[in-house]
Amino acid sequence: MYTPKENFIRTVNKDNPDRLVNDYEAFAVIRSDPVTDLDRGIRIQGQEIKDIYGTTIIWPENQPGGMPHVTEENKVIRDITNWRNELKLPDYAAMDLDWSKNAELVAQVDRNEKLVTSIMATGLFERLHFLMGFEETLMNFLEEPEAMHDLLDALLEVRMTYVKLLIDNMKPEVIIHHDDWGTKHSLFVSHDTWCEFFKERYRKLYGYMRERGVTVIHHADCYCANIVKDMAEIGVQIWQGVIPDNDLCTLQKELDGSMILMGGINAEIDRSDWTEQSVRSEVRRACDTYAPGGSFIPCLTYGGPGSIYPGVIETIRDEITQYNKEHFHI
Repeated sequence: MYTPKENFIRTVNKDNPDRLVNDYEAFAVIRSDPVTDLDRGIRIQGQEIKDIYGTTIIWPENQPGGMPHVTEENKVIRDITNWRNELKLPDYAAMDLDWSKNAELVAQVDRNEKLVTSIMATGLFERLHFLMGFEETLMNFLEEPEAMHDLLDALLEVRMTYVKLLIDNMKPEVIIHHDDWGTKHSLFVSHDTWCEFFKERYRKLYGYMRERGVTVIHHADCYCANIVKDMAEIGVQIWQGVIPDNDLCTLQKELDGSMILMGGINAEIDRSDWTEQSVRSEVRRACDTYAPGGSFIPCLTYGGPGSIYPGVIETIRDEITQYNKEHFHI
């Protein structure tokens, strides 16, 4: 029986894995490093903060995580044509960053069993609406495309510096990069708009990661079915967070193994009144439906390991283990 790490690598390389990868079992996710802490901001439940870009982040007591709170009064960019005067971009390369705590966390990972993994949240699209609000972001694609291209170029360069420092210092084997591009049923923008503003920029970012030997996972727990071939083309090896509404069986046929789909387990089962039967039933549905199509890793559609309610994730992982025992005879 292969280690979680080896089984994952064999899955990525289509080299006869001996079972389905079980959720995040192959990843040693290290959430804290000096660049990520600055870029994301240290979020504390019950407190309001401003991140390094000036965006207000709130984390209400009864919510699972922090979210941007952008209003007319506090938004960073009020006029996209004047963004250079309104936004001060971080220069991470010029900062004296302390990587010692991160190095301690990395040193604790058994690299024979797990892959050192970093999560880069708040991708290019998300950063736009963090800075100016959601409606303004969508309107500015239509009304001020030149200024939006200019801003995205600048944001991409910050991102390129960020990932270079991350790889130079942390040496992750996997990066899970977050950018939610749609709703449950559609992209936020048209296919052509996504291609115009994001495709080539992400090709540059993900191409660099892969040149440095990093496995590229893109998290988007939304509808992206009409750009899956584009995602594979620009270097995404695994799309994590695939919600069932994307019709994974159809996507598997379209992709023909060119990109792995990781997700498929509906997050609606993670609720205060969850039952073991409801969770096991949904996990089994996902495995029975999507595993035969290949290039599939079952997990909740969240962008990191775990569940909101205690016991849910343990039940999910146990049911995947049972499925593997029944279908792979391990």
